[in-house]
Amino acid sequence: MPHLNKVGTAVSGGDDKDPAARSSLSRLRTALTVFFALDGFMFAGWVVRIPAIKERTGASESDLGLALLGVSAGAVVTMVFTGRLCQRFGSHPVTVVSMVLLSLSIALPPRAHSALTLGLVLLLFGTAYGALNVSMNSAAVDLVAALRRPVISSFHAAYSLGGMVGAGLGGLVAGGLSPTVHLLLLTGAGLLVTAVTGPVLLRQAVPAPVLLPAPVPAPVPGAEAGVAHAPRERERSTRRVVLLLGVIALCTAYGEGAMADWSALHLTEDLDASPGLAAAGYSLFALAMTAGRLSGTVLLERLGQNRALVLGGLTAALGMLLGALAPTAWAALAGFAVAGLGLANIFPVAVGRAGALAGPGGVATASTLGYGGMLLGPPAIGFLADWFSLPLALTTVALLAAAAAVVAHAARNVSAEPARQPPHRQAPQQA
Repeated sequence: MPHLNKVGTAVSGGDDKDPAARSSLSRLRTALTVFFALDGFMFAGWVVRIPAIKERTGASESDLGLALLGVSAGAVVTMVFTGRLCQRFGSHPVTVVSMVLLSLSIALPPRAHSALTLGLVLLLFGTAYGALNVSMNSAAVDLVAALRRPVISSFHAAYSLGGMVGAGLGGLVAGGLSPTVHLLLLTGAGLLVTAVTGPVLLRQAVPAPVLLPAPVPAPVPGAEAGVAHAPRERERSTRRVVLLLGVIALCTAYGEGAMADWSALHLTEDLDASPGLAAAGYSLFALAMTAGRLSGTVLLERLGQNRALVLGGLTAALGMLLGALAPTAWAALAGFAVAGLGLANIFPVAVGRAGALAGPGGVATASTLGYGGMLLGPPAIGFLADWFSLPLALTTVALLAAAAAVVAHAARNVSAEPARQPPHRQAPQQA
């Protein structure tokens, strides 16, 4: 009969045909998909109102970039510790609590009247956002292992779909609702969805963990001849691979953050697009990412992980060059769509592979680097836009996407065995 692993994911215990186990995994997958979609929806609702909040605070591009650094600081610092929180309390409770905090904090930015106060409230917003994304990805990696199917891209597809819907609705209400009312409505929506879906995750939490003995390491060939440090070398090799995957995630997530925070301003200020068309920029980007991630499993099966990473990075680089330097808004939108297709599966593959190699610690490391790129990118682009121009600043997205392709190609022959994990906290077997 099924039992629960350390994050509350139901595991079949060897009986893959158990209807109860399949039903439990299906409910869990649905709930986790909803949380990913809600995360994208909330974040997109915030980013499409950045131009209005920038105008309200009277901030320059560099002031806004510095204020956005509050999101980066809160998220990156929190991500460092979220892996440990997930190991201690379980990924599911951490996910639910983080979503509640995100829903509450998203209502604060419109109440800021200076770049300084905006940065302070965004620090809280970033804290919730960072904790939520690490805990969700940790839960997703464990669920993928339980399902024994490569469905990691489907969760990120839900995030992109939520972002597309959030950006689209944000563009529609931009002319009729103030940022204060709009984001307050997002708070209500987030709390309502969490109240309905959260119990599904919380019911899977382990109430009374039992520590199982650590697995006995397999004999290492050559150990009898004095090769006593092979497990340590294997652990170091695993860490190197995880760091490479984290760098790849960082380079590509930088582009996602840039599109979220600066695409609307680029279309509005550089290409004279209307507010509705400017909001469509991120919506189209999110739509392209959704389509790419929905087809991610088939793509990975046909191309393999490394080739998919390399081709994705090169495609994103070409698309962002067009999006940043195009002379018309419609050409820029086309470039954004191509960039979205290229970036679609790089982050999920990198984080999923890191989790398969090193468990929650690998997810935390790759996610911290990846989301660090997503959250540090917008402030960097703000400073570059102040020093040079916004179109030129956006070309850095193309440069880093190309860099991700180069790193993936250079690391194509680097391999590591999955690291042996610490003892899992499990609930007692059910009779």
